[in-house]
Amino acid sequence: EPQEAPTRRLLRFLWLDARGGRTPLDLASDRAARARGPASLATRRSKAYRVATGPPVPDPAQVESMFARIAGVYDLLNRTLSLGIDQRWRKRMLRAAGEVRGRDVLDVCCGTGDVALLFAREGASVVGVDFTAPMLAHAVKKADRSGSSAVFVRGDAMRLPAADKSCDVATIAFGIRNVSDRVGALRELARVVRPGGRVVVLEFSMPPGALLGRLYRLYFTRILPAIGRLVSKDRDAYEYLPRTVLAWPAPEQFASEMRGAGLEGVEWDLLTRGIACLHVGRVPQAS
Repeated sequence: EPQEAPTRRLLRFLWLDARGGRTPLDLASDRAARARGPASLATRRSKAYRVATGPPVPDPAQVESMFARIAGVYDLLNRTLSLGIDQRWRKRMLRAAGEVRGRDVLDVCCGTGDVALLFAREGASVVGVDFTAPMLAHAVKKADRSGSSAVFVRGDAMRLPAADKSCDVATIAFGIRNVSDRVGALRELARVVRPGGRVVVLEFSMPPGALLGRLYRLYFTRILPAIGRLVSKDRDAYEYLPRTVLAWPAPEQFASEMRGAGLEGVEWDLLTRGIACLHVGRVPQAS
């Protein structure tokens, strides 16, 4: 019997839950389905919530609407506003995940697919999950243009469309700030990773030091929103970004939250003088 393709093997564990029932989702063998766009998944809604250390932020429906509006310029703004540094950060994320060739990877809050496509180029079997359909549409187009094996599925970080212990690595880049319960999202990431596997989180951070901190706040709260509004024509999106980053916990606090979600061996690394932070934790081996 021929060996099952890695991406197809991972997709056997993904489920479509659009009408309360559960049916297997298998997109790997159907390029036409991918070309038509991501599968539909009922998105869990919740009331407005409050970041533990900061001001109120929009509820998931507002977040989804906001990212849908800027999907067409999202990649351009990322490269422009970070001066291309965001691509280096994603490569650091890849290294932190360990050897990924032949491994099953679930990229959560995948957006337009940069992380998923990077991991797929390194030989991983990747499924990207996001709840914003226009972002996923761009990810699918990028995968088709590059001939990538990555598959993209619509789903919610708070209720991932994946079975327990179904992948070797779960990643989330610049997305966990946008979920209603980050510890709950971390538990979901840990749930889908096999014992001994890794959960890798890349997120913006506040750089240490008084001078650098002041300069960064000036850029993040004044210059970045102005450029974002100019390019995207969306005022809310680029006022939301600094608001959530300024409310983000210190690396030590977030590492504690990862441990509270059941991960062990949690480590972090400040990138580009602390503008971003990379956290890695492992799912405990079965006893």
